[in-house]
Amino acid sequence: MTGVESPAYEPGHGLLSGRTAVITAAAGAGIGGATARRFLEEGARVLISDAHTRRLKEHEAKLAGEFEGAVAALPCDVTDESQVQALFDTAVRLHGRLDIVVNNAGLGGTSDLVDMSDEQWSRVLDVTLNGTFRCTRAALRLMRGTGGGVIVNNASVIGWRAQAGQAHYAAAKAGVMALTRCSAIEAAPYGIRVNAVAPSLAMHAHLVKVTSPDLLEELTRREAFGRYAEPWEVANVIVFLASGYSSYMTGEVVPVSSQHA
Repeated sequence: MTGVESPAYEPGHGLLSGRTAVITAAAGAGIGGATARRFLEEGARVLISDAHTRRLKEHEAKLAGEFEGAVAALPCDVTDESQVQALFDTAVRLHGRLDIVVNNAGLGGTSDLVDMSDEQWSRVLDVTLNGTFRCTRAALRLMRGTGGGVIVNNASVIGWRAQAGQAHYAAAKAGVMALTRCSAIEAAPYGIRVNAVAPSLAMHAHLVKVTSPDLLEELTRREAFGRYAEPWEVANVIVFLASGYSSYMTGEVVPVSSQHA
């Protein structure tokens, strides 16, 4: 099947004007970086973070050249509670409040379960699931006292379907889905919404480096459109979930793919 061409890039419509946001793992060319750009295009003020300090500073400088005064950056390893707390304290210091959090930080890898070490298992879960937990907890503590907010988590279709070599990542992403649903119920009385996106294959430079061409081709063939997603196509759905257009949605996991349960 010949893949359908990617659509034209959608311009901003001011959907997040006046809102303040924290986005984790936002230094690269993937979903986090695309989400930061889309949020800025929609009028938000954004604090981006990443564990890779050099790439973070480079991305901050690039965005600041286009969106002067609307973007700041702070390195953050989401496995370190003190760094997570510093990230959210900085958001409040810069903007006085926090309206949106996008939990994008995650770590993958490939290993059959019988060969997987405890360290491999624990590292993927600590970044992908525990990191999302730490950031969600910090966000809820702030948002409960300010009249509401929105949290959007990055899950994955692999939290629903099986793939060899991905037991740790699949378990972590399934955990993110469950965390999303449970925290949404707890947050609803405070006017806080918690949802997640579940992408499948969003192509970017780092993914190409760490994934075999054969697997990328196989995953692409599985998609209904016969092509991979552009990172900004996933970011568009995150914008929707962060905006008022999804005001009655909470506890949902929205697949950005034809591959879902």
